[in-house]
Amino acid sequence: MTLIDEPLPGVKILRPFVFEDARGNFVKPFHEDQLAAHGISMIVREEFFSTSAKDVLRGMHFQIPPHDHQKLIYCLSGRVLDVLLDLRKESPTYGKAASFELSAANHHVVHVPRGFAHGFLSLEDGSCMVYKTDAVHAADADKGLLWNSFGFEWPITDAIISGRDLAHPEFGSYASPF
Repeated sequence: MTLIDEPLPGVKILRPFVFEDARGNFVKPFHEDQLAAHGISMIVREEFFSTSAKDVLRGMHFQIPPHDHQKLIYCLSGRVLDVLLDLRKESPTYGKAASFELSAANHHVVHVPRGFAHGFLSLEDGSCMVYKTDAVHAADADKGLLWNSFGFEWPITDAIISGRDLAHPEFGSYASPF
């Protein structure tokens, strides 16, 4: 795995091993030793994926302590604009967001440490996002922030958003536990 970028402290965008030939490709998005070489140590406790139509916006999601988690994410099909928001109060980038494109074509894998809200905008129909987390989902710890409340300029005005995501509190009124 090759480190591509660190857009916020602790967030790592990686290029995994990819083998391509006339048949297609072979991608290894998870390798414990190679992740450890980049300072990432996690035991995967749960894995899930979501598939989204174009213009679907999901987020901004996180789990609060003691069920907070780190995760590895990547886009298995399609393309998304992925967005992270730093919720760590002691961080020099608290309240700052970073965005990047994840796609089936670029194969990038992102490590999201504890203390970040995560969301994305699907840029194509059938965009499939995979999540590997080091904690299982805990409904009582599953939280979110309103997608347009933290100063990020989303490239869409009429996104498809769930009622749950529209009901999240605004960033400015949220007391971060991180």
